[in-house]
Amino acid sequence: MAKKQKTFRPKARKPRGFRDRLGEEILAEQAMLRRIAEVYASWGFDPLETPAFEYSDALGKFLPDTDRPNAGVFSLTDDDDQWMSLRYDLTAPLARFVAENYDGLVKPFRRYQVGSVWRNEKPGPGRYREFTQFDADSVGAPAPFADAEICAMFAEAVEAAGVPRGDYVIRISNRKVMNGLLEVAGLAGEGFATQRLGVLRAMDKFDKFGAEGVRLLLGKGRKDESGDYTKGAELSDGQTDMVVAFLQATGADNGATMEGLSDLLGASEVGREGISELQAMGEMLGRLGFDESRCKIDLAVVRGLEYYTGPVFEADLTFDVLDDKGRKIQFGSVGGGGRYDDLVKRFKGVEVPAVGVSIGVSRLLAALQARGQAESQWLAPVVVLVMDKGFMADYQQMAAELRASGIRAEVYLGGSGLKAQLKYADKRGSPVTIIVGEDERAKGQVTLKDLRLGKALSGEIDDNKKWREDQPAQMSVRRDALVAGVKEILARY
Repeated sequence: MAKKQKTFRPKARKPRGFRDRLGEEILAEQAMLRRIAEVYASWGFDPLETPAFEYSDALGKFLPDTDRPNAGVFSLTDDDDQWMSLRYDLTAPLARFVAENYDGLVKPFRRYQVGSVWRNEKPGPGRYREFTQFDADSVGAPAPFADAEICAMFAEAVEAAGVPRGDYVIRISNRKVMNGLLEVAGLAGEGFATQRLGVLRAMDKFDKFGAEGVRLLLGKGRKDESGDYTKGAELSDGQTDMVVAFLQATGADNGATMEGLSDLLGASEVGREGISELQAMGEMLGRLGFDESRCKIDLAVVRGLEYYTGPVFEADLTFDVLDDKGRKIQFGSVGGGGRYDDLVKRFKGVEVPAVGVSIGVSRLLAALQARGQAESQWLAPVVVLVMDKGFMADYQQMAAELRASGIRAEVYLGGSGLKAQLKYADKRGSPVTIIVGEDERAKGQVTLKDLRLGKALSGEIDDNKKWREDQPAQMSVRRDALVAGVKEILARY
């Protein structure tokens, strides 16, 4: 007898670093995106969509890993053997779009774009391989006024997303200022490229490790609490003192910061150019009402991508929240950007000034949810219960009337009895159920059950007489008053 072949059944699982999302989280994100888009549009920016895939050579040297086309990004070959990669941000596709359509675009070209991006990197807690970004960029506008405008709009977008003023700050620095620091520290030239990168990485840890931790990373290296060792940039004591002094030059206000910076970088031409840009940005932002409480010059801002050529900035949330174990956590940066005048040049051969900002939507939404501030304006649907399948068309007509009046509504189609239907509506989070049985039909009425009120009152009222006298969790209305009755209950919420 032939052996019965085992049926292959794939294991239901999602790839590591990716996630499923459901219901209210998605609606909260959509609501937040609409508010941010309204800010971008109000400043004169227009929407743009680009493909999820780009040719890998269009992403160029700014790939996370350039040794192979699919390192750091997800890549495949087209039928003509050309490498294509899922976009890892929205800026590289913008540069390609501008270069491809350069002559036909009105410049400055101002666009905003929201979409998924993908990183082929090791996933971890809160670190996903697919996430959403929301960008706004101005291409063809030189520094520093376009940069100041982007920062001001960035602040308004963060507030529109739901972060109250005072709970965030836009921190601003300038790559030219950093280059000036490296120059006066004796690290200019091709021979110091690796060391410069080490210095910038160490500077980027100032907020996390403080001055002493950065000193170790600028010198021989640093061992963390787990025993892991990070090799340092091997600077001399004098060079280290200079870098730390730079990081500590951030003053109480933008004016004080600029004074201290001039003393440190006065000998560097590129440094003075960066100081001039920061000075102009600070003055313009101040006149627009974006003082240090909203937009602050902070010399510890580095930003990781190599394509930045001038001002850089990021939005930091300044409030703490508690994790599921009651520990304080701070979300920190939820977006950033800067000037990248050389990105379009890869395609055109000429410098095209550009500046932009990117909001990390998933991270910002997670911060708002952790604080209970992610508003979706979402109610679960009203559920019409099915007491008699012979009247299914009537039940569907009721749901249709509710939907026509702008109320989410559905008919229960699961085939279970009344108790199971009520349990279904409760699990759905439904605010109201509609019950029409034989008695209601004979009287020309419908019964409306307020599930939220019923749940609240059940824990507060022990006396049946008081239950009947107080605002009822269940009421009957005429059939032609169905919509008005449901609206009356929904108005409570």
